[in-house]
Amino acid sequence: MKFSQNKLELESNGFSITGSLYSKNEITQILNCLEKTNKSGDSFLKTKDLFAIRKLFINVPEIADLLFNDSLRTLLAQFFKDDYFLTKAIYFDKPSESNWFVTYHQDLSISVNKKAALSAYKNWTFKKGQYGVQPPLKILQDTLTVRIHLDDTDENNGALKVIPGSHLRGVTRKETIDLKIETASICEVKKGAVMLMKPLTMHASSRTTNNMKRRVIHLEFNQHCLPQPLEWLEKYEVKSYQ
Repeated sequence: MKFSQNKLELESNGFSITGSLYSKNEITQILNCLEKTNKSGDSFLKTKDLFAIRKLFINVPEIADLLFNDSLRTLLAQFFKDDYFLTKAIYFDKPSESNWFVTYHQDLSISVNKKAALSAYKNWTFKKGQYGVQPPLKILQDTLTVRIHLDDTDENNGALKVIPGSHLRGVTRKETIDLKIETASICEVKKGAVMLMKPLTMHASSRTTNNMKRRVIHLEFNQHCLPQPLEWLEKYEVKSYQ
């Protein structure tokens, strides 16, 4: 399986959609694993519009063996050499009756172990027991987001809408997006396929209108070490899967 075209699309547009990376049986195993999880603690968010598991590999460590199949490893090898690692993992379950939506934004925050006075790190947050911070631009530019879709997703159940090429503008405000001029792309993704994205790509998500679920595992990968005393909160080495 080759992903060279996906790499070209990601670099130019800020996003790309692959063919199927997971079989129906693999998706079933992943969902069964998630269903068995003890859903308590600060890492678990549950409302009528959304269920989420933050720090997924920490809270559900057995999920790694199911996600890192040959197809995902081949995909990652297209973008990185041996010196990369996972930095964030979240499971999102947007229920069929959800009215949850997200306006246009960039993913500008990384999760770290502590707060530190470093001039290049700004806009600190502390939510659900963990620190978030906006790192230097280079770290964001070199981040690869991998969104594994566990359901067929289209504009009727919350598929992401993205502004192609917006990742090339650096850090910008959503007010700079003029939808009268720019055309958003709706990222329809089949069950078992993956959406690749640059975190600086402007993206949004609409409400669900077709009573269908939208379950996604959101992974972020990088290869930059952080300056002491900072460390990636969820750093997970994937070399054992090479």
